[in-house]
Amino acid sequence: MTIVYISFGSNLGDRAQQIHDALILLNHIPNTVVTKVSMLYETAPVGGVAQDDFLNGAAEIATNLEPLALLDAIQAIELKLNRVRKIHWGPRTIDLDIILFGDEVIDSERLKVPHPYMHERSFVLIPLNEIAPDAMHPVLNQKVSEIVTLDPDVRIYK
Repeated sequence: MTIVYISFGSNLGDRAQQIHDALILLNHIPNTVVTKVSMLYETAPVGGVAQDDFLNGAAEIATNLEPLALLDAIQAIELKLNRVRKIHWGPRTIDLDIILFGDEVIDSERLKVPHPYMHERSFVLIPLNEIAPDAMHPVLNQKVSEIVTLDPDVRIYK
């Protein structure tokens, strides 16, 4: 099985419930099991679109699926949870991104791994560091714990 890290976020509706539902559905993907989940963190949106704050986190999964099959499965979860793609970096009920897929580097039209912005986003790195500080960024050749920086705008959600 391949260890994969998923970043998740929500800023519409009951954010915590959306994330809870997404994690349950992730665990129901065939040949896939959720093995670790970070705490939830509240973060301001990025990208310049005025919108509510996000709840973000990270999950570790183990899967036998190929990368594009996993992408199809997580996009189906987003659709099931009413994800609408109207505005780039806009509000969403749920966002699921493949951050790392084993030690693979994937650069296809549909999927880029490692996620091209992961090393710039505290809302990805802080939860990921919580569950996988030794995970390696296969392009930068650095551990997550070496890339992450503290960010006062990423707050533990209570």
